Amino acid sequence: MTDAVPVPGIGFLPVNAYVLYAREPVLIDTGLGASSPEFLEELWSLVEPSDLRWVYLTDPDHAESALEVLDAAPDALLVTTYLGMMLLSIEKRIPAERVFLLNPGEWLDVGDRRLGAFRLPVHHGPAATGLLDDLTGTYFSSDCFGAPMTTGDLVQSDDIGAVPSSDLVAGQRLWAAVDCPGLIYVDRDEFLTRLALLGSLDPPVVLGSHLPSAHHKTETLLDTLASAQEAPSYAAPDQATVRRMLHELEPTHA
Repeated sequence: MTDAVPVPGIGFLPVNAYVLYAREPVLIDTGLGASSPEFLEELWSLVEPSDLRWVYLTDPDHAESALEVLDAAPDALLVTTYLGMMLLSIEKRIPAERVFLLNPGEWLDVGDRRLGAFRLPVHHGPAATGLLDDLTGTYFSSDCFGAPMTTGDLVQSDDIGAVPSSDLVAGQRLWAAVDCPGLIYVDRDEFLTRLALLGSLDPPVVLGSHLPSAHHKTETLLDTLASAQEAPSYAAPDQATVRRMLHELEPTHA
């Protein structure tokens, strides 16, 4: 389920959520708060509320419609890390009995497969995790491989192969600088070791929260991230620049 956020000066950021049709169906992330009614309508067209068993958050800030989903799906549990639960409790009142803790290195049995939580090589918060489906090898990568798209149409692409290579590389490097500015301070050898660990999983499909699907392109994604530390830091626009960009976005009337 794909939405997009137009960000002046950056592009169109994909915002994805996924329904995993396991024996015990799983929702992975919960869309944009601003699009919650539309998101819920699409979600319940894909899975019956009474059938949904798990709501997995790859990051606490992907919980926009979490309460609405839990209210509609009485047997679903919200899956997050211990730290994720602490961060969620600051803004949302989620009953403890509706939460299932899955910390990095642990596995969740969903009937016909197991889902493993792993630390991400690039993330903007310590509660973010990647998720590996051990039946298909699919890897849900949260924010790790995000990239703003140059057009809204590219957000809806079925595969990153539809995105011009130069745009994809520039977008990934930009997103790494914006989402994880501290990456430039990470020890180089340690960073490459993290990337190699993810590469050793060799997932055939990578499904990111902020990137079109990537089929058999994990090495390409990792190679781009390996160069992200060399990218210039993101220089955020000041107030006057933002006002000018917003003015340019305003519709003109004849």
